[in-house]
Amino acid sequence: MVLSIAAMVMAGAIGLMVYSSDERTLRDYSGQIELLAKRARTTAILQQTSYALEFRAGVVRMLPLAQAGADERKKIGGREIGGKIEQTPEDAERQINLKDGMNISIRRWNTDAWLTTGKNSVHIWRFDPDGLCEPISVRLSLDKSWQEDTYHPLTATILSSDLEVR
Repeated sequence: MVLSIAAMVMAGAIGLMVYSSDERTLRDYSGQIELLAKRARTTAILQQTSYALEFRAGVVRMLPLAQAGADERKKIGGREIGGKIEQTPEDAERQINLKDGMNISIRRWNTDAWLTTGKNSVHIWRFDPDGLCEPISVRLSLDKSWQEDTYHPLTATILSSDLEVR
C-alpha cells in the first residue's frame, strides 16, 4: 500500500517537472526575444537607421532593415556561389536559435490571423530611428504548450503575455 502511494506521488511529481520544464523554456525564449527587440530599438535610435527582427523557421535575427528578408546564400542555376559565411561573435549575440520542435508565429497589428514561419517564409518586425516599432504579438509553441506576448510599440517591451502549459 505504501509503495503504491509513493509511486502515485512520484508520477505526479514527474508530470509537474515536465510542465515546469516547458514553461521555463517558453519563458526563457520569450525573454530572449524581448531583449533582442530592445536591442534592435536602441540600435536603430543610436545609429539612426532602421533595424529589424527577422523571424525564420528556427531562428530570430536582428539586422539592418535593408538586409532583412534577403536570401542568406545567392544561387545561380541551383548552385550556391561565394565563400562560406563566417559568423562573428557579434552576429551570435544578434541571433536566437530556437529549440528543436519550437515554432514561432507572428500576429500583425489589427489582425486576428497568426502568420507561421515555415521553411520559405520570413516575417520582419521593423524598428525605426525615431524609437517606434510595429505593434505585434509573438507566439512561441512547444508541443501543446504556448506563450503569446504582445509588444508595446513605443518601448519594444512585452505589454501583455499569455501562457498555457499542457
